[in-house]
Amino acid sequence: MKYVMLVSHGTMAPGLHNALTMLAGEGREDIFSTSLENGMSSSVYAENVRKCISGVTKEDEILLFGDLVGGSPLTTAANVIAEQELMDRTVMVGGMNLPLVLSAVLMKDTMETEDLIAMLLLEAREELKEFQITNEESEDDI
Repeated sequence: MKYVMLVSHGTMAPGLHNALTMLAGEGREDIFSTSLENGMSSSVYAENVRKCISGVTKEDEILLFGDLVGGSPLTTAANVIAEQELMDRTVMVGGMNLPLVLSAVLMKDTMETEDLIAMLLLEAREELKEFQITNEESEDDI
């Protein structure tokens, strides 16, 4: 099975997880999330990561998404995954957003992981746009 794991500072990962249940379906056992809360020790956070991945086997894959490349939540999760000897079955992406993780959840079982990640990164970049509302009247109408 391919799992999607979300990690972040604060409540971003659980918030994205909640949004995913609205968009991709509730009760999904292939999505995990945990976050490094303000004042939480790294050892408590690492234990939360261990609990999230406790059912993952060496035949499974993990698509690990973090809020920041090099941030403590992502690097600590990577360390826990490595200690569980799952790193060779894990792909990590920093800078997650809702379009990125939603596409990951919906497409992960239809594509090879390498192709999926390439598509996700391209798609996520394309989703970042300034949203503008324009006035219907043109200058010629004034």
